[in-house]
Amino acid sequence: MQSANPGHTASWYAASANDTRIRPVLEGEVEADICIIGAGFTGISAALDLCERGYSVVVLEAERIGFGASGRNGGQIVNGYSRDLATIAGRYGTEKAAALGRMSLEGAAIIRERVSRYGIACDLVDGGFFAAFTDKQMRDMEAHKRDWEKHGHPGLEMVTRTELGTYVRTDRYAGGMIDRLGGHIHPLNLVLGEAAAVEGLGGRIFEGSRATALEEGATQTVRTQKGAVRARYVLICGNAYLAPQFPAISGRMMPVSSQVLTTEPLAADLAEALLPANYCVEDANYILDYYRRTADNRILYGGGIGYGGRDPKDIVAVIRPNMVKTFPALAGVKIDFAWSGNFALTLTRIPHMGRLGPNVYFSHGDSGHGVTTTHLLGKILGEAVAGHAERFDVWSSLPNLPFPGGKTFRVPLTVLGAWWYGLRDRLGL
Repeated sequence: MQSANPGHTASWYAASANDTRIRPVLEGEVEADICIIGAGFTGISAALDLCERGYSVVVLEAERIGFGASGRNGGQIVNGYSRDLATIAGRYGTEKAAALGRMSLEGAAIIRERVSRYGIACDLVDGGFFAAFTDKQMRDMEAHKRDWEKHGHPGLEMVTRTELGTYVRTDRYAGGMIDRLGGHIHPLNLVLGEAAAVEGLGGRIFEGSRATALEEGATQTVRTQKGAVRARYVLICGNAYLAPQFPAISGRMMPVSSQVLTTEPLAADLAEALLPANYCVEDANYILDYYRRTADNRILYGGGIGYGGRDPKDIVAVIRPNMVKTFPALAGVKIDFAWSGNFALTLTRIPHMGRLGPNVYFSHGDSGHGVTTTHLLGKILGEAVAGHAERFDVWSSLPNLPFPGGKTFRVPLTVLGAWWYGLRDRLGL
C-alpha cells in the first residue's frame, strides 16, 4: 500500500498526520551550535530542549520527521523502562536504581507539558491498563506496584477480575493494574508538533539528508550527500534506523520489528463498549499485545515481534487472531491499515547513552519503552550539552554489552531466548 504521506510507511498515523509538509534537503554548508542526527522523539526532544535554552540547532533526518519508531508505535505513554526498578537495583545497585527511579515518571510529564505549552494536537488521553492473564502475573504486578510506590509513583491501582469490565471488556484476563499517569497519543502528530515548536524557536530541520560522515575536531563536521553542518556538538539519535557508519553504537543494538493494525472506524457505542474508560492496554506476556481506541473510534492493535527487523509476509494474519481472541465482536470488521516498524533493542533492555568523543553524544536502545524514555533522554542530552551532565553520567555509567554471537548469531540466540520466555507465559510459570 502506498502511503498518502510520501516518505512514510502506509500507516494510519501517516494518513491522519496534521502536518504533511516536506522539509528541505540540506544543500551546502551551514553552521550551528549543535547538529542532531535523527528527527525522531530523541532527536526532536533534545532539539526542543536546546532551542528553549537559546542554542542554535540543526537536525538532519535521513527520511521524514518521525519516519521510524517514533511515528509508527502503539502510541502508549508507558512509564518506566523495559526492565523494572527491582531488576535495575539488582544489576546496578540501589543508588543507581534510585536515580533512575527519580527520573522514571519524567518522560510522560515532559510530553504533557509540551503538548500544553505548544498546543500540540495529538489526541492525548490519560490512563493506562496492564492486563494479567494469570494469578502469577497478578502477583508480579503487585510486587511491581510496591516497588514503584517506593520510588514515588502515586497513580497505580490493582484491578480484580470482577472490576475488569470498567477498563476492558474481555474474558481473557485475570485482572490487572491501572496507571493513572499513563495514557496514549497519536505519536506521529506529537513528534510533528514538537518539530514545529523547534522551528518556531529558530531550529532548522532538514529531511532526506542522511549523515554520511562525521569529522571530529575543534569543530565537528557532519557531512550529507549534498551538504555539511559545522557545529560545536553532535548528538547521534538514530536508534534502530541508524546508519552503519557508527558501528560503536549500532553494534550494540538489534533492530526488532513490531506489527500494528487498525480497524475501520467503529460505531461509537461498540468502541466504548470494548474499552469503556478509553485507557490504553498492554498485557503482561513476554511477547505482548498492546491496543487502544483512536480518536476516530478505530481499534489500534499491535504485537508480534521480528528480531533483526524482519517483517512477516502478512501482518494482518499475525495480529488479527489475537485481536479477535481479545474482542470476538471484531471478527468481521474491516482492517484499514497494517504496518510494521523497528525499535532498537539492547542486550540489557536498558537504554544506551554515552560519548563517541568529547563533543559527540548519543542515545539509543529504549527497547520497546521509547515513547517516554526518548523524551527524558533527549532532555538529558540537552542538559549535558548545556554543562549539566549529572544525569547523563548516571545513564552513561550503566554497562552496555554486545549481543553474544555478533551479527551472525545474535538473532537466532535472541529468538531462542524469546521462545523460552514465551513458553513460560504459555505454561503460566
